[in-house]
Amino acid sequence: MSWDVFLLRLPDDITSVREIPSDHTPDPLGRRHDVLAAVARAVPEADLSDPSWGTLSGSTWSIELNIGSEDPVDSIMLHIRGSGDDVLAPVFRLAESLRCKVIDCTDGELIAPGRSSGWHAFQQFRDQVVGPSQ
Repeated sequence: MSWDVFLLRLPDDITSVREIPSDHTPDPLGRRHDVLAAVARAVPEADLSDPSWGTLSGSTWSIELNIGSEDPVDSIMLHIRGSGDDVLAPVFRLAESLRCKVIDCTDGELIAPGRSSGWHAFQQFRDQVVGPSQ
């Protein structure tokens, strides 16, 4: 079970998914090799040996980076497992490096540094369903 967040390029003035115009087409994150280079700079500890599906691990969490095989790369989906608020630091480093925003797929809202309620809500739900993360 993972908490999924979506990295997507949106205009700077968008602060909620409700503000995205229905006819908006997001700009791509960039050419595949440029996106992989940006990911490697933002999180050098990431394993990108499979460039379409990277992995990143902390002491209490892991992130799968679903980059896909398309060129250019339109977005990246992050599948986050485990516990600990320190997992949010690499998420926002990636977003900043790629000049994109983070969308919590659970509630469809944008999240920003310092706002971890979606991550906390996911952990509570997960713990009720499958037990606490080890």
